[in-house]
Amino acid sequence: MRRHYLLFFLPLFFSCSVSKNYNPNKKYSKKQLQEDYTLLRNILEQKHPSIYWYTSKDSMDYYFGAGYNAIQDSMTELQFGWKIIAPLTSVIHCGHTSFNMSKGWNHFIKNKIIPSFPLYLKVWKDTMMVIGNLNRKKRMINNGSFITSINGIKNQEMINYMFHFLVEDGYSENVNYIRLSSDFPYFHRNIFGLYKNYQVSYTDTSGNSENAVIPYFQPVSDSVKKKKLIKKRHKIKYTHQEKLEYTRSLQYDSSYALMTINGFSKGHLKSFFRHSFREMRRNKTKNLIIDIRANGGGDIIKSVFLTKYLRNTPFKVSDTADAVSKTFSPYTRYISHGFFNNIGLLFVTHKEKDGRYHFGYWERHTFKPKRKNHFNGNIYILTNGLTFSASSIFCSDVKGQDNIKLVGEETGGGWYGNSGIMIPDITLPNTKIRVRLPFFRLVQYQHVHEKGTGVLPDIFVGPNWRDILKGVDTKIEKVKEIIREKTDG
Repeated sequence: MRRHYLLFFLPLFFSCSVSKNYNPNKKYSKKQLQEDYTLLRNILEQKHPSIYWYTSKDSMDYYFGAGYNAIQDSMTELQFGWKIIAPLTSVIHCGHTSFNMSKGWNHFIKNKIIPSFPLYLKVWKDTMMVIGNLNRKKRMINNGSFITSINGIKNQEMINYMFHFLVEDGYSENVNYIRLSSDFPYFHRNIFGLYKNYQVSYTDTSGNSENAVIPYFQPVSDSVKKKKLIKKRHKIKYTHQEKLEYTRSLQYDSSYALMTINGFSKGHLKSFFRHSFREMRRNKTKNLIIDIRANGGGDIIKSVFLTKYLRNTPFKVSDTADAVSKTFSPYTRYISHGFFNNIGLLFVTHKEKDGRYHFGYWERHTFKPKRKNHFNGNIYILTNGLTFSASSIFCSDVKGQDNIKLVGEETGGGWYGNSGIMIPDITLPNTKIRVRLPFFRLVQYQHVHEKGTGVLPDIFVGPNWRDILKGVDTKIEKVKEIIREKTDG
C-alpha cells in the first residue's frame, strides 16, 4: 500500500479538545495491549460457537499469532482497534463478531466534526461513484463521476483491502458495500489514515478520464461552533408516534400496501402486525410489499410472529441451535450482564451426545400459521446486504412459497446459518474496547447445503447509477412494474 502521503493519525487532531474524562491520545503500553489481545483470544477460542466454521483452526492460530506479533509498540485505542482487532474479527466471517470502540471514545466523539477524506461514494462490485462532497467550496469532482483510483490504489484493490477490516456472515459481502457507501470518509480515514491531499483518478459525467489532487476535509473551528449552536437551538423533537413510524410503518397505494420494518426489536411489533393485517383484510389488499432493507435483525420471536401471517404451512426456525459451553465462566466479569446470562443459560441449554449445549426450544418447536387475518395475496419482500440476522431467518422461512417473492439483492445474513441469539459484549480491561460475542450457532431450517452465502433473491435488482443520482428507488419501482403487469394481465 502506498503510504508516502500519510500525514498523521486521527487522534492527533484532538490534542486541544480532550474531554475531562477521556483522552483519545492516551497510548497503551505494548504489555497492556498484549494482555487485552490474549484475553480476547482465550474468550473467542473457548466460547465462540463458530470460530472455525469458515476458517480452519490452523489458519486461525496463524491469524491470532500474526495479530499478537503486530503489537510492536504502544498504541492509542483507535490504532489498536483498527490495526489489530478489526483484521482479526474479519477472518472469523461472523457478522455478529465485530468490535466497537470504548464507551469513553463514543461519548467523546459524539457530535464532533472531524477531518477526513472528502468524498462520499456509492460502492458496489468494482464501482465507486461520487454521491457527495464535504468540501462544498472546492468540489472539483462532480456527483456521478466514477472513481478509478485514490492515491494510486485502484478501486477494486481498495475495496478488497477495506473488506479485510469489516465483518460479514460467511462470504456475503453485500453488507460491506452498503457500509462503505453509508460513510466512505469514516472507513477510509480509519483504515488508510489521513492525508493532506489525495490524488484521485476518475471518469467524469461525460465519460472523460481525469486526474485531480483534492484536499482533505478540515472543518473550520468557528463554523463548527456556529453549527453546534444552530443545531442546539433548532433541535428537532420527534413525537413517540413519529419514532414508531420510523421503526415500522404501513402505507397504502391504489394497488398495494407497503410495510416497512427497520428492525425486529422495538416498535410494539406484535400489536402493529395484528392491526396491520386486520386492516389489510378489511381493505381487501391484494399486493403487499415488505421492505426489510434496513432491518439488521433483533428478536427472533418478532420475526416469527410476522412469518405466521404469511406462511401457509407449519415451520421451524432452526435445525440446530447450540453452544460450546453452558456458561461464560471464567470470563464472566468481562462479559456484559455475564452473571445474569449465566443463570439464564442453566435453564435453556442441555448437553447432548455431540458434547455441545443445545437450545432445545429453537430446535424442537414448530410454529403454525395464523388463521385469523392471514395474508393470502401477492407478497414482495425487498432485501439487500443490511437484511441481517433475524430478518435473514425470516427470508429463509418464507422463501419458496408460491405467492412470495424476494426482490433485490442477497441478504447480509447467512442462509445456511449464523451465530447469535445471545450476543453480549466482551470489554477488554485495559483499552475498554468492546467485541461482540455471539454465544449460539444457529443452523437455519430448510437451509441451503453449502454455507457462505446470504439468502438469494428470487428477482435480482441491483444498484442503478442513474436511479441513484435521481433519487429513484429502483427495487420498489421494479415491484410496481410487476404488479402493473399482473393487474393488466
